Amino acid sequence: MIKIQVLGTGCPKCKKMAEVAESAALEMGIEYELEKVTDLNQIMSFGVMMTPALAVDGVVKISGKVPSSSDMKALLQ
Repeated sequence: MIKIQVLGTGCPKCKKMAEVAESAALEMGIEYELEKVTDLNQIMSFGVMMTPALAVDGVVKISGKVPSSSDMKALLQ
């Protein structure tokens, strides 16, 4: 099982990131846990300066933009 973390304060782009991540994980048939990290101190502990950001198993994969569905699938592998 992989841990998907969406880092952001809950803005529309952050919500879209969560939707794209969940959709991609479901399409790929992988087991996952989705966590939305909204605490600014916790977000900063990842070294992220721009949201939304995506971390997979604790490693930041992308920040500052919402990837396409195909890009998201590549990030989750």
